[in-house]
Amino acid sequence: MRNTYCVIMAGGVGSRFWPLSKTSMPKQFLDILGTGRTFIQMTFDRFKKICPVENFIIVTNVEYRDLVLEQLPELTENQILLEPLRRNTAPCIAYATNRIKAVNKDATIIVSPSDHLILNVEEFLFQLKTGIEFAEKNNALLTLGIPPSRPETGFGYIQIENKIENDNTEHLYKVKTFTEKPSLEMAKIFVESGEFYWNSGIFIWSVKSISEAFAVYLPDMYERFFTKGENKYATSSEIFFINKTYSECQNTSIDYAIMEKADNVYVLCADFGWSDVGTWGALYAQQPKNENNNVIQGENIFMYGTQNSIVNISENKIAVLQGLDGYIVVETEDILLVCKKDDEQQIRHFVNDVKLQKGTKFA
Repeated sequence: MRNTYCVIMAGGVGSRFWPLSKTSMPKQFLDILGTGRTFIQMTFDRFKKICPVENFIIVTNVEYRDLVLEQLPELTENQILLEPLRRNTAPCIAYATNRIKAVNKDATIIVSPSDHLILNVEEFLFQLKTGIEFAEKNNALLTLGIPPSRPETGFGYIQIENKIENDNTEHLYKVKTFTEKPSLEMAKIFVESGEFYWNSGIFIWSVKSISEAFAVYLPDMYERFFTKGENKYATSSEIFFINKTYSECQNTSIDYAIMEKADNVYVLCADFGWSDVGTWGALYAQQPKNENNNVIQGENIFMYGTQNSIVNISENKIAVLQGLDGYIVVETEDILLVCKKDDEQQIRHFVNDVKLQKGTKFA
């Protein structure tokens, strides 16, 4: 697939996975699952089965350049785009689109987060190939939708509308609405209706389709990245131009700014064992459990009357836990977190408090 490009977004700090994930070493660069490969390495391994290695683009924060090069040695420095500031996914995608456009205006682009889990890789690749074929032939912004298994409040939801006739799949639909992170009551209604799918955050589109969408729905960003930058990408002027442009552009997500508003958005619904593994609770749901429904990561953990919990303790520590039910217990060299699983959305607030009172070293 010579015209297929893959953009992996790897600039996040993974604060919901604190204290294992910190700004200096975020989640995507960690082997949290204990597989011997980090999240970004597993993501790269999957996509290189259908995308030439030379067609990969990694977009990350400038401080993670060396981490990317170390963990993905098959890539060149030129394939790593460095964001000077965190400005969410819309600027990230605008930058990557223009870099690809500078070398191949006929490209079809897969955009993916760097830190998701896919259990059924074969089915995932089949769906990707179907999506690529559809995006090549249509003026479409396509996302992959996941059948919801529970009323999850931490994910975005996609409501389907008209079914699209397609030779390769029966599960391609026009999108009616996007809803970001609903309340528990709304999430329950969504799941029961059968009309809603989780938004995987994986997109497929042509350079032409996404460029036109920026022009219509984010005209200011289009002006900055596409018009003013037309002759800057893949040249010696690129870094200076990008540093200036990021300092001026808005902080917004592609979901909110384009996908929620565009009228040519489609969803390919498929179940390939997806999880964003965005929280300790999500990791707990994915991992094997012992007879007391605990997920244990560590060799020297003694548990008494403890159930429904996830515990991650370093190998050189002995931990004794008694009487816990539904807790997250995570220990690193300099931090101990003990938090109810049901309250894990508070972890971001904990991180902010620690950062304010004790400095960035611990966050």
